[in-house]
Amino acid sequence: MTERTTYLLVDGENIDATLGQSVLGRRPEPHERPRWNVLLDFAEQEWQQDAKGLFFLAVQETLPMSFVQALLAMGYTPVPLQGEGKVVDIAIQRTADALRHRAADVMLVSHDSDFAPQMEALADGSRRVGIVGFAEFMASSLRAVPGVESFDLEYDVAAFKSRLPRVRVIPIDEFDPMQFL
Repeated sequence: MTERTTYLLVDGENIDATLGQSVLGRRPEPHERPRWNVLLDFAEQEWQQDAKGLFFLAVQETLPMSFVQALLAMGYTPVPLQGEGKVVDIAIQRTADALRHRAADVMLVSHDSDFAPQMEALADGSRRVGIVGFAEFMASSLRAVPGVESFDLEYDVAAFKSRLPRVRVIPIDEFDPMQFL
């Protein structure tokens, strides 16, 4: 690994909501959620450098200690937030703004268009910038940022133990009829 770092900014609520509402049509069971350790490993392997995972989560009253401990065990830094408004979005936006002044690469794990201005500012040619999520639910404003690499959480990252019930456009070079038989 090189001395440069990839910062993996995880909007866990956005991923969980998209998985539940748009992919499964119900609240995900624990075994259906992404394997976050696989995502962190993917970031390191994909860009061949150390990755620092920052997992942003909104906390109502009490800290979800079992989840926080699991994140710590996987190598993430949990960022529990509390306050008015979209605290996770605000914190990720501020973090992305602060990263503009670091020689570091950034992968955003979210579908949210609220982050498009920060991703555009980061994609200045001095760093690698990526977005990770379900390709078919990615905000068009995120996909439109020039120079940003896109990674599908299921197909590129392989963050799930089993196939999800998704309908997606399949590039013909990836088409496997056995998946439909």
